[in-house]
Amino acid sequence: MSDTGSAADATPAFEERDAHGIRVRKALASDVPHIQRLIHPFVQRRILLGKDNVTLYGSIQQFRIAEGPDGTPIGCGALAVFWEDIAEVRTLALDPDWIHKRVGHRMLEALEHDARELGVARIFCLTFEVDFFAAHGYLEIGESVVSPDVYAELVRSSDEGVAEFLDLARVKPNTLGNTRMLKVL
Repeated sequence: MSDTGSAADATPAFEERDAHGIRVRKALASDVPHIQRLIHPFVQRRILLGKDNVTLYGSIQQFRIAEGPDGTPIGCGALAVFWEDIAEVRTLALDPDWIHKRVGHRMLEALEHDARELGVARIFCLTFEVDFFAAHGYLEIGESVVSPDVYAELVRSSDEGVAEFLDLARVKPNTLGNTRMLKVL
């Protein structure tokens, strides 16, 4: 390999600092307290499901963190793979001071990049932010986006996010008012 590297070695744009000094990076275990801080207001308003620290530590490799100019986490989001061809964007939250500065866009770009690297063809989200996701190519969908045999496998999962994806009765109170959306990569 040459010293100049290849296109595959290029750093994705979202990992570079932008005009506001923001960059998106993979999460570290030490980011869990920041993730809790970022999601707390949304959990209080029943927009996001709360997560125990043990759950966040166990899934930290799914997360991306947006850092402000001083390195402080100002946003978070995760990509949870459900099956060979579908994953969910989840726990996408921003510090209110950083909304409308393209932090959410960069977070979503990073999560979609991760999905492509994993070979996932479709990304699902359950959201109140319909306009944001629609602006990024997500379309509202009905309830069934997997085949019956995949559904039968997924229903065995203990993951509450999978239960929401499947629209199971036990999680209905958590999903009231949310819109189911999907993007094909």
